[in-house]
Amino acid sequence: MSDSLKDKRILLVDDDSDILTSMQAAFEPTGAVIETANNGNKAVELAERNNPDLVVLDMMLPGRSGFLVLEKIKSKKPRNAKPYIIMITGNQGARHKMYAESLGVSEYFHKPVKLDKLIATAERLLVTPA
Repeated sequence: MSDSLKDKRILLVDDDSDILTSMQAAFEPTGAVIETANNGNKAVELAERNNPDLVVLDMMLPGRSGFLVLEKIKSKKPRNAKPYIIMITGNQGARHKMYAESLGVSEYFHKPVKLDKLIATAERLLVTPA
């Protein structure tokens, strides 16, 4: 894998440590600067402090739900402004997707998400064509 995301700041948020570790391992070869959070409150704290380019966000989190994290991170920002948000969820409901989109999510995936698809989506969102 190339360093296509070199120096891009990516925040990975999931309360499942295996998923978090897998995502982190998948993103490391891209050259991105990776941070992780395992609950919603930590995610908001890191996002506000470090201004990531992208947040990969689980919907169901302890402390503060993914929706509340999304709402907090995207409030007071233009619709297509960073950070871009990729929400991942085990919930199959269409209403949740519509709600996430209304809050400004860039992409919405159901678990399990293939890691190469996650990387490709991050590249599409963060790498401007030459």
